[in-house]
Amino acid sequence: MSSLRSRDRSFDALDALSELRRSWPALSLYEKFEQLVIVVLTTLISLVVLAALAGLAIHVVKLLAHGVLDPADHSLFQNVFGMILTLLIAMEFNHSILGVLKRRNSIVQARTVVLIALLALSRKFIILDATTIEPLTLIGLAFAVLALGAVYWFVRDQDRKDEAATESADSSWEPSAQTK
Repeated sequence: MSSLRSRDRSFDALDALSELRRSWPALSLYEKFEQLVIVVLTTLISLVVLAALAGLAIHVVKLLAHGVLDPADHSLFQNVFGMILTLLIAMEFNHSILGVLKRRNSIVQARTVVLIALLALSRKFIILDATTIEPLTLIGLAFAVLALGAVYWFVRDQDRKDEAATESADSSWEPSAQTK
């Protein structure tokens, strides 16, 4: 079962597009619109990720070429890691949107939205300069992380309960018992 779950998580974008092409005639007008928007969003976010990756690569090469990459320079590492985390957030966002092409059950996945928000707040904590930030702002950010963590835990816990209920319902149904 775990190999099936890992296969579901690691699908190819081309597989999703070919599946969309096969099922296109059976979709309603709104489903076609929704799927088209998903494909356009995925393409645009992919372009943004490529542009950000190129910008990060150029920035790091310039730092290396000028010998400015000093491990003691905290603000420089905050900037570079902030750029890296921005890329990771965009990639996770793109992956979650692309996943809708495969599943086609819902546009908004609460767990994914909360996870992306947690990633964004983590990025904020990494790039933030603790010497210049107001204490109340820091407390607010910490509270937001705790609240989002709690929401993520509740959503994840509910997903596990739903999955366990589905698996137990599937395993309790026996065709031979129905025919007797």
